[in-house]
Amino acid sequence: MSDLSSDIVSAARRGPASRPAVPPNLSKVRNVVAVGSGKGGVGKSTVTVNLAVALARRGAKVGVLDADVYGPSQPGLLGAGTLKAESSSEILEPLEAYGVRFMSVQSLIPRDAPVVWRAPMAVKLLQDFIAHVAWGELDYLLIDLPPGTGDVQLTLIQTAPITGAIVVTTPSDVSLEDARKAVHMFRQVRVEVLGIVENMSYLICPHCAQRVDVFSYGGGQRTAAQMGVPFLGEVPLDPEVRIGGDTGVSVALRSPDDPHAAAFYALARNTLARIAETGAPRGPSIEVAD
Repeated sequence: MSDLSSDIVSAARRGPASRPAVPPNLSKVRNVVAVGSGKGGVGKSTVTVNLAVALARRGAKVGVLDADVYGPSQPGLLGAGTLKAESSSEILEPLEAYGVRFMSVQSLIPRDAPVVWRAPMAVKLLQDFIAHVAWGELDYLLIDLPPGTGDVQLTLIQTAPITGAIVVTTPSDVSLEDARKAVHMFRQVRVEVLGIVENMSYLICPHCAQRVDVFSYGGGQRTAAQMGVPFLGEVPLDPEVRIGGDTGVSVALRSPDDPHAAAFYALARNTLARIAETGAPRGPSIEVAD
């Protein structure tokens, strides 16, 4: 690698020299939490929406920004796939479902229309979502990132004051390798890693009630320990979660005691605890029940 190339890579890895100024439309948002993954297919969007609903059900004011421009899924997961966003002047009004405000490119275009854009257009859209959506007063704005470590992630970090990041993985070695890259990316751009979530951790057989480790076992927890970041919990591979996503009726709408929802309420508790540990801004004290 030439000296010039080395300098460019080093500068990119150092990230912004200081935290970005708070955009006016985020001035009443207490915490901005990025939810990322090194690769697709690990259930990052499903984890995001159920975490958002769990927080909202316990009294927090929550929003979700769907930053996965090429594969938007939040409107469908929230049962609002046919709703379209409206604007007044240059300001977009967020949509709302289950007490969660949200914005997605899917809310601006026909439902089955593909987003065939080059990266600069996707980056510009994300900047507009941050600067021109009337988020209002929120305790937590969760940003559902696309997989990978590219333009959209860097734009977000340079545009919004991120409280911290959650990395979602499965127990498989392939997923864990990319999850480690995501952790390194957030560290290189000076974003606090709140922790790792292991999704699809295990399956409870509906016939014999035995645990089946479909994608191996414990990789998320081991990786978190190796990298010195907290482990935020396991989420099982649960057909009820899949049904909730397909129908737009999140399992987190159920009681915290419901076995299909319990993992997401535990994740909510652990996320709130981590935000408190970091000393970052936080919302009002809300009770996330066991």
